[in-house]
Amino acid sequence: MLQSPFTFYRGAASLMASDLQFTPISGITTQIGGDAHLLNFGAFGTPERRFVFDVNDFDETTAGAWEWDLKRLATSFEIAARHLNVRRRDARDVVLACVASYRRRMFEFAPKSVLDMWYARIDEEAVAVLVRGADARKRSADANGTAGKETDAHLWPSLESSPDGALAIADKLPKIFHPPDRAEYEAGIRGTFQTYQRSLPIERRRLFERYRFIDAAYKVVGVGSVGTRCSVALFEAGPGDTLWLQVKEARASVFERYVGPNPYANHGERVVVGQRLMQSSSDLFLGWGRADDGHTFYVRQLRDMKTSPNVDAMTADDLRVYAVVCGWALARAHARAGGAPAAIAGYLGRGDAFDEALARFADAYADQNEADFRALQAARDDGRIAASADGGFGQRPTEPRA
Repeated sequence: MLQSPFTFYRGAASLMASDLQFTPISGITTQIGGDAHLLNFGAFGTPERRFVFDVNDFDETTAGAWEWDLKRLATSFEIAARHLNVRRRDARDVVLACVASYRRRMFEFAPKSVLDMWYARIDEEAVAVLVRGADARKRSADANGTAGKETDAHLWPSLESSPDGALAIADKLPKIFHPPDRAEYEAGIRGTFQTYQRSLPIERRRLFERYRFIDAAYKVVGVGSVGTRCSVALFEAGPGDTLWLQVKEARASVFERYVGPNPYANHGERVVVGQRLMQSSSDLFLGWGRADDGHTFYVRQLRDMKTSPNVDAMTADDLRVYAVVCGWALARAHARAGGAPAAIAGYLGRGDAFDEALARFADAYADQNEADFRALQAARDDGRIAASADGGFGQRPTEPRA
């Protein structure tokens, strides 16, 4: 979070949630992602092995105001534009493109039947058409996550042979590692997977039962999830027939204190249900489990055919096209999850008054984000917090923000 205002914003979902509770809302609710940052969208593979573009992060999902998601998304594009030193006028155009896309798509979704809306998706071909229409360069397609980039090698676990010749996950410090208490850790992981199996539909449970557990290791997670427990687990059905699953701790949504407790048995179930409601096609192995110590987790395949945008490689035109696709994806997710698309469309209206209002909000909140970032830097510099070389924190700031 100390790297730049852009990285700070990524990790400040709880801070923005506390601010958004005081902003005007329409009173129309739906299932929201809760952290609709532009980096929480991307392309991934469906169970049918096709690429779709969609929201792909649901740690903060809950029932709430659709405006909260849209405000966080629009502001992320304003901050990204500043990060790229895009001209102020062009940055505003990027934000307007995002919000206008959301509004227009909501009008498109409003007359659809419930089932038609449930089956709606944004496939690879639809995104490619938008990219080609704005800029035919391959780099733009790469930046928008439509070229099927491989995951960075240092983030993907690799295998090694144990002394007895069995497969094991290789340690890749500091990102992937086994804890000293390896036996106790493995026993906890196995217990989590026992409860996880019961969360799966029966046919997928039978599929999972064809695999046997091989190994597990801790995996360090990204800026917005630092401090949560995350592991990767290796399963094998036969020689060379492996399955990688990610096990990530589920904590309370940053919006829970403002919308009230969720109706689910635990936060793992909340994340899984929210993802299934909002995503056009969720992971085949998506489920939740509970550890013996009471912590709950959600489980999915580790980056199965998954890509994400490379913001640093984008031009202003690239960012604008990506904003259009993200606005489209967020509108589809809200409409699919039961957000009364006709009511939202009616509130937004046909004109651009709402777009302009959100652009002003994004600009003002980007200023606030920069002020908060400077406050964090000052807290680090005068010793109120301790920061490690890689940006970790020793304690929280002791003074409230202005």
